[in-house]
Amino acid sequence: MQVEDHNLRIFRILYIIKGILILLFAFLPVFYIFLGVFLFYNEGTPEAQSHFGSLLVICIGIMVFLFLLVLGILTLLTAKYLGETRNYDFIFVMAIINCLTGVLGILLGIFTILELNKPHVKRLFGKQV
Repeated sequence: MQVEDHNLRIFRILYIIKGILILLFAFLPVFYIFLGVFLFYNEGTPEAQSHFGSLLVICIGIMVFLFLLVLGILTLLTAKYLGETRNYDFIFVMAIINCLTGVLGILLGIFTILELNKPHVKRLFGKQV
C-alpha cells in the first residue's frame, strides 16, 4: 500500500465544493435581471421617463452572473486538474485568484499555493525542482 505524502485529493474535494457553491450563488444575480426587466416595463409611459436605471440593473446583473459562472467553471476545472496532476500553472493561477474571493477562497488559495510549492508535488506535475 502506497502512502501519499501530499494533500491534493483533499484540495480537489474542496475545489469541487467551492465550484458548486459559486455556481449556486451565480443564480442570485438572475433576481436582479428579472427585477430590472420588471422595472423596465413598469416605469410608466416610455416618453415620460428614462429607462436608464432599469437597464443599469439588468446590465450589472448579467455581468455578475457571467463572472460567477466563469469563476465556478474555472474552479471546477481546477479540481479536475488537481485530480489528474496536470496544468500546474493553471492551478497556481486559480489558487491566486481564489485568494480574492472571500475567507474560504483565501484559505483554499494559500494552502494550495503552499502545497504546490513542495518539491515532491512539483515532481508529480513534471516540474523540475
